[in-house]
Amino acid sequence: MTAPHSLPPLKRVAVCGGTHGNEMSGVFLAKHWVRDPSELQRDTFHATPFLSNPNAIEKRVRYIDRDLNRTFSSEFLNSKDSEFYEVQRAWEVNQIFGPKGSSQAYDFMFDLHNTTSNMGTCLIVDSERSLLSMHMCNYIQKHYTQSSCPIFFYQLPGEETYSINSVAKAGLALELGPQPQGVIRADLLAQMRSLMACTLDFIDLFNKGMLFPAFETDVHRAIQCVDYPRYPDGEISAVVHPKLQDKDLLPLKPGDPIFQTVSGEDILYEGDDTTYPVFINEAAYYEKKVAFIQTKKHTLSFPALQKKLETSRV
Repeated sequence: MTAPHSLPPLKRVAVCGGTHGNEMSGVFLAKHWVRDPSELQRDTFHATPFLSNPNAIEKRVRYIDRDLNRTFSSEFLNSKDSEFYEVQRAWEVNQIFGPKGSSQAYDFMFDLHNTTSNMGTCLIVDSERSLLSMHMCNYIQKHYTQSSCPIFFYQLPGEETYSINSVAKAGLALELGPQPQGVIRADLLAQMRSLMACTLDFIDLFNKGMLFPAFETDVHRAIQCVDYPRYPDGEISAVVHPKLQDKDLLPLKPGDPIFQTVSGEDILYEGDDTTYPVFINEAAYYEKKVAFIQTKKHTLSFPALQKKLETSRV
């Protein structure tokens, strides 16, 4: 029998909301927990809540100068000077909860998001490199019964991690939708709160020494971003097709319609393989020239996990 993989207990855990200042479930919960963090306490640790992007939250916009959740790569963290508010805020977050990639970094960070796309309750990690994050996702999928919780790997091949939770040693983003920007839906708020309770329970059980067995699970790995069709001057010439709209995480086959022009002409998916689009027609991605993200579905296996036993000193 193969011995389980062992990791040290998690002592320093952070929970952030408002990385995008108009994604209101995380903003609302983070503000509540800053006032009263008792809900984030467990027997073996206390999680620290914070507001990721205070200026954007105050103005109820996604960001001030640039997307904070794309600002934690070495390019920005190692820069010496910047007038951009989000770059300065990334330095602050990295100093408090990192430094990124160091032994001093927080053990785990949660990042709370909403999307205008029909992503449901989605669990986002950079890749399969964090065994702890994957076991947490598996625990959520087995114990959170209100909806399915698909796993999305956002990191493209050869790409550096750039999200806010990459500052910590491991992390997880909760992405709930659809919800309009600047709006709080009570149902999604309750779901996010229940999901956070589930994740904190997992950490507490892990810290107490519970053995989490090996498992297999399906994941959706990002392949590439797909832009809208455009006129020569750069303006969008077709919109997401009605048959694709709201079909996030469902199979898109060669020959299926993906866009439709104003005159009613269908533009078809010309790929060779079935793909699983995510963040279809996401409002925040128009400026990024992304109509949806193509993903490939994989089934991955992960070894058992248990807390590393602490050796007593004589």
